[in-house]
Amino acid sequence: MPRHRLSAAIAVLLVCAPVAHAQQAADTRTANLDTIVVTGTRAPNRTVLDSTSPIDVVTADDLKAAGAVNGELGQALQTLLPSLNFPRQSNAGGADMVRSAQLRGLSPDQVLVLINGKRVHTSALVQTESTTGLGTTPVDLNAIPISAIKRIEVLRDGAGAQYGSDAIGGVINIILDDAPHGGEITTSYGAYHTDFEPTNRTITDGQSTYLSAKFGTALGAGAGGFLRGGVELNNHNATNRAGFDNFAGDSTPDNLKLLGKVNYAAGDPKLENYSGWLNSALPLSDAATLYAFGTYAHRHSTGDNFFRYPDDSANVKSIYPDGYRPVGLGSSDDLQGTAGLRGHVGDWDYDASLTWGTNDFDYRLRNSLNASLGAASPTAFDTGEYKFAQTVANFDATRGVNLGGRDYTLALGGELRHENFQTRAGDPASYAIGPIPGVPIGAQAGTNLTPADTADVSRNVQGVYAELSGNLADALFVDAAVRYEHYGDFGSTTNGKLSGRWEITPEFALRGAVSTNFRAPSLSQIGFESTATGYDNAGNLINSRILSVDNPIARALGATTLTPEKSHNYSIGFTATPAEKFDVSLDIYKIDIDHRVVLSEQIGGDALTQFIETHFGIPGVQAVNFFTNAVDTSTKGADLVANYRLPLHDGTLTLTGSYSYADTHIERIADTPAELVALGNDNVLFGLQARNILTNAAPRNRGILSARWADSKWSLLGRATRQGSTTRVFDFGGGFTPTQTYSAKWQFDAEVEYKFTQAFSVAVGGVNLTDNYPTRSSDDINYFGNLPYDIISPIGFNGAYWYARARLTF
Repeated sequence: MPRHRLSAAIAVLLVCAPVAHAQQAADTRTANLDTIVVTGTRAPNRTVLDSTSPIDVVTADDLKAAGAVNGELGQALQTLLPSLNFPRQSNAGGADMVRSAQLRGLSPDQVLVLINGKRVHTSALVQTESTTGLGTTPVDLNAIPISAIKRIEVLRDGAGAQYGSDAIGGVINIILDDAPHGGEITTSYGAYHTDFEPTNRTITDGQSTYLSAKFGTALGAGAGGFLRGGVELNNHNATNRAGFDNFAGDSTPDNLKLLGKVNYAAGDPKLENYSGWLNSALPLSDAATLYAFGTYAHRHSTGDNFFRYPDDSANVKSIYPDGYRPVGLGSSDDLQGTAGLRGHVGDWDYDASLTWGTNDFDYRLRNSLNASLGAASPTAFDTGEYKFAQTVANFDATRGVNLGGRDYTLALGGELRHENFQTRAGDPASYAIGPIPGVPIGAQAGTNLTPADTADVSRNVQGVYAELSGNLADALFVDAAVRYEHYGDFGSTTNGKLSGRWEITPEFALRGAVSTNFRAPSLSQIGFESTATGYDNAGNLINSRILSVDNPIARALGATTLTPEKSHNYSIGFTATPAEKFDVSLDIYKIDIDHRVVLSEQIGGDALTQFIETHFGIPGVQAVNFFTNAVDTSTKGADLVANYRLPLHDGTLTLTGSYSYADTHIERIADTPAELVALGNDNVLFGLQARNILTNAAPRNRGILSARWADSKWSLLGRATRQGSTTRVFDFGGGFTPTQTYSAKWQFDAEVEYKFTQAFSVAVGGVNLTDNYPTRSSDDINYFGNLPYDIISPIGFNGAYWYARARLTF
């Protein structure tokens, strides 16, 4: 969307919005502990402190003060919640555009995301080049406009019995803004400004502009009707934290000219994002309300890939005499909408809804080539398209029941879900086998989809649940749920959850939960395939492939039908309010997951090549990967949250401390299939790098200390975050497995906001004020000095970020 169109849209919103007196905004503070939560239980009137499972409530003001680069929702949540990790990928195809969030150190596809309680579809892009979330298709959190949010409830506990697949690690429920009056315009500008030691330069880049506008109006004659909506624009320039090149490829004169230069790019891609949202309700009668809400986001990314040297076999010097750095262009369209009817009939409250969501991701390349086509090669390619669509019909009903003289809440419901995953092949030139022998073929730096790789897989899911909650005794609240689901592609599963809270005194309570949960293999993990093709030194055509588990080659190599991941979750904790202004909670948990779905190691060797040619007539397949239920894990951890509020100098000071610890160990690794053992001892399913991703590539612990003081004019915020250590393991073959642990780092953030009037405020702030960086990567890992910092540390490697924000309410 061009900027002048967005400006016109904002102008229309302002002209059409009703005139209203500005109300003084509530003091910016941490989540109100008296907020009634709607996640993790269907019982009414449960708050954060009297819930049976740990829940974080993040308000709209919390999100605004997070200083998130480019208004990214995932980045804001990582800043505010120590249990959530949202690393910044680099040089990872589309994975640096569709970033993955982890909750409690688990995989990105083991957390369920909801909008207003309705399931959100995942992205379509398969993460085959990422470090975090390798082989997953996570929900794209950054496709949800941050300005659309009223609050977010993060349930840190398994909830498969209540919500179905994916809720092994927890649930993120995003509640949309539903104010029936007034509006808001917010704009911000920020940039990184850093002293970059590897090249001894001061760099200012990553400039980010953010603009949002929203308004609301009442609908209908009665109370409760509203229409709320808005638009959002985000632009973020690329960053580059590459070091001096000490490699320069083969020692030819033209390659040697590049020694000591910055030839690579490592950092954020350039991003452009345009989004809009709508939330509405219209009372039809005293007993029925029609509602609808939805979000839309279009994002375009421009990201760099690894440099190709002038005399590299992947170059055609007549096209790029000085070498080249391929540029990946990602385009994502994400749309989700829900319409429903809620109300009451007799003693029952009901909610019937239909949700449809889709993600369409197209990946292209420019400044690239297909070396096998020689001088005739194009330099721009479309390498393939990914689509995922999901339709969900829900019916939920609740009523009060009296059992044994006590009142309980009974909830019953059902869900019908249809999912479809498709891929489309890229341009013929992107995978063509040209006439030039002895060079790589296919578009450089692309995951090329050939016509043989295309997928179109669907499935239907049916589920029903029942939940009963209430006070079993005056001081004992219990919640029990059971859910049955049937999947058309792998069968049925039944899961349950029992949780409770025992109020020992009004100031102190114990809580705990035990549950079974599951995650169905995604359709992409079932049906995705891709091909990379090239020639060996003798001029023989070879290729490597990611195979679906149903591919005959994969079956002959020992692949089996994927089964659901199953977990057993256990937690126990306490909440305490020893003083009126002070509260604290501690929860200890254990999550055992069986049959985790992972992408296998790359399986290769001459024996494999011969086996595939002999049995399938396909020559030159040198390496393959496929998805497999190869590993069981156990995660143990603890979450601590404390809040203290006190009046100070005509304002309120809020102190918050939170800490999260999660330690994952591998309990079982599947034996290498006999079919692979026969082809060579090195053909393991799950190797060192894959183990590293699941266990210690994410920080085991993070802690956040924040202080916020606010009065009627000023708001002052300071935040200190300790990012825990991470470890990276590489397996370069031949027994060379360099390993490095990146030490824990402190990050300091601050923001000052001043309200010139009740309607207008300005804020300035900084993230990572001390310009801190992760530990430098060793010579074994830094790719000849080109990549001096690794991407796995939550502190990132862009340095200090500074921003200013202005907000006008009306």
